[in-house]
Amino acid sequence: MKKIATLCILSIIIYSCKLTDQNDEDVQVTTNTVAKDSSVVNDKDENGCLASAGYVWSKVNKECVKGYSGIQLNPMDDANNEDETVSAYVLFNEDASKAEVFLPKDTTSIVLTRSAEGKPWVYQDWQLIAWKGYVLKKGGENKFSGDAEMGKKVLGSDTEQ
Repeated sequence: MKKIATLCILSIIIYSCKLTDQNDEDVQVTTNTVAKDSSVVNDKDENGCLASAGYVWSKVNKECVKGYSGIQLNPMDDANNEDETVSAYVLFNEDASKAEVFLPKDTTSIVLTRSAEGKPWVYQDWQLIAWKGYVLKKGGENKFSGDAEMGKKVLGSDTEQ
């Protein structure tokens, strides 16, 4: 009787180990399948900024930023614009000698520099002028303007959203 009991216990142990090995293989196959079929999208740009979260690379600040977190400049033909996608945004470096402008529907930014305090920031035919907030010009034409406050504003309110 002892021999039969020992044989049964030994058989159960061997069978259990076989099931454990088989479960490990199933887990590995499942893991590999998930990794291959994963719908996680890697949409980081060449600088590591997560584009789907609204981050872009700031050339003047040397970091990922939300471009629309800068100073909002609305199109001159629609000063009461509430559509953020048609606005330009400006970020400055620490000493305000450079202004980085993110234009609507453009994936890159332009960096304007100023020669001295009180002078406009300039790059080719673009100019950013500090006047009653800021005015962004291209050539001689005013394109965008806005106050000097950061972030999205609620029209008819004196607080930021």
